[in-house]
Amino acid sequence: MVRSELHLGRLVTLIAIVVASTLFWDTPVLTPFKLLAVMGHETGHAIAAGLVGGEVNQVTVRLNQSGECLSSIPPGFFARVLVYSGGYVGSAVIAVLLLVLTFRFNARRAMLAAAALWLTFMAVFYGRDLFTLAFCLGMAALFAAGARWLPLELVGGLNLFIAAFTALYAAMDLKDDLWTSEVRALSDAQLLANVTVVPALVWAFLWTLLSVAILVLGGVLAVKDRPAPQARATSP
Repeated sequence: MVRSELHLGRLVTLIAIVVASTLFWDTPVLTPFKLLAVMGHETGHAIAAGLVGGEVNQVTVRLNQSGECLSSIPPGFFARVLVYSGGYVGSAVIAVLLLVLTFRFNARRAMLAAAALWLTFMAVFYGRDLFTLAFCLGMAALFAAGARWLPLELVGGLNLFIAAFTALYAAMDLKDDLWTSEVRALSDAQLLANVTVVPALVWAFLWTLLSVAILVLGGVLAVKDRPAPQARATSP
């Protein structure tokens, strides 16, 4: 049986990025990356709406790190559960995909190029206000330029930071939005509580449990090397 081995350098890098980001959390230099994470949250809602047959009308991000995904949702319990859960859980899934693709599969230029395409798509099809359009298209242009012209080592470093920071923001988003009573009253958990018999606090617990499990699983996969293929023995 081939086992994956822990990559100590990846683990140290991941911890260092998380610690540094936490220490400088309130500095303006991290704002663009926070807004990227907010767009990931709203993209989770948009994807979930599409999966249940709904229609996304507008996606908005604001400088104060709030966001909205306005969509029409088909009637039904499960459709609402999926769409309202798509933000927090979806942002955790996106963070894990970034982590695993960056660390384990070393998708450097491809990841930046994909991010540029994603932001351009969201701006063109769902951006309706000037700030959302400017942010998405501006970041898309920077990512496209980086994917094309930055040295491979710098692309890798930027990828690692975006992946780790997105995972950290997903966890912080859960803490700030769902476990502060004043904020939770205005959150997706309360929206879902309004149409079900399940209290917002229960939805907060379930989403946190699922999201943290996804983040932990992704982190474990990311800091392990891919199993090397074993050579097959041949008969003389």
